[in-house]
Amino acid sequence: MKVYVCYGTWQKGPRPHPCGLALQALRDAGYDPEVEKVYGLGPLPEFLNPKRKPVRELTGQQWVPAVELDDGTGIAGSKEIIAWAKANPAPAAAA
Repeated sequence: MKVYVCYGTWQKGPRPHPCGLALQALRDAGYDPEVEKVYGLGPLPEFLNPKRKPVRELTGQQWVPAVELDDGTGIAGSKEIIAWAKANPAPAAAA
């Protein structure tokens, strides 16, 4: 599993970052994802966001966070990732 995030992986403070919340949800569900930081800004054009190419290829858009599951399936958006993590705990965590 690989999770694509921007620079913001914090979960504490007055405004927790969506990338950090998604990453923490995966960890809380028992996963240890490979973290890929893809700097840039979602609304910028592709040529200004070259590091987000894998996210575009996976999800069809360039906003992060995004997750690539081991089977190649992509999940985009912090709320979607958090919901998926809660519904699909890692096998070791489920035992």
